[in-house]
Amino acid sequence: MRIDIISAVPDSLFSPLNTSILKRAQDKKKVEIIVHNLRDYTHDKHKQIDDKPFGGGPGMLLKPEPFFECIEKLISERRYDHIIFTSPKGVLYNQKMANKLSLADNLLMVCGHYKGIDDRVREKFCTDEISIGNYVLSGGELASLVIIDSIVRLIPGVLNDSESALNDSLMDGDFVEPPYYTRPAEIAGMKVPEVLLSGNEKKIKEWKEQQSKLLTEKWKKINNLE
Repeated sequence: MRIDIISAVPDSLFSPLNTSILKRAQDKKKVEIIVHNLRDYTHDKHKQIDDKPFGGGPGMLLKPEPFFECIEKLISERRYDHIIFTSPKGVLYNQKMANKLSLADNLLMVCGHYKGIDDRVREKFCTDEISIGNYVLSGGELASLVIIDSIVRLIPGVLNDSESALNDSLMDGDFVEPPYYTRPAEIAGMKVPEVLLSGNEKKIKEWKEQQSKLLTEKWKKINNLE
């Protein structure tokens, strides 16, 4: 998989993209992630990428010309399965969408910043508009990182345990994992449930299923999904 990211503040992306699972995925050649600095597609001495919105109002908008030039260059070189604009106005992201995007060969992430971007960029190029929640961030970079992380970990061979991602919460519809414990068996007077120490695989499986059911019901209730 190849993922391209267009950003007005590319430095905000480099540390997360070069840490933990995302770094290992790139080292293993499972994914190639390329960040494009929007300022590299400007042609004035100040490398201006923003301007005041027509019609007035507070804030600054990212100009369309650098996006047009960058995106047109990229789509002339390869076909993108999805060109994603991250926005609080988009469809709410979920695990089902992550599963679908993880099957793509090429993804392009378009990040807004400041007040947003000229809407003609979204209208002309973007195939998907995705929100990671009903709140506003300073820019689309953090949202893009959330989406990328959720996708890359699903690529076969990225995680050391091949079944780890398959057993995650929400992978199989509205399903939440049971609680997990590790050594020591007791800390601050808090003990690991005895069934997990019993070695009885049947009882352990039954306990996990019961706990998962209870936690799923609780999750649905607190998120008003009942």
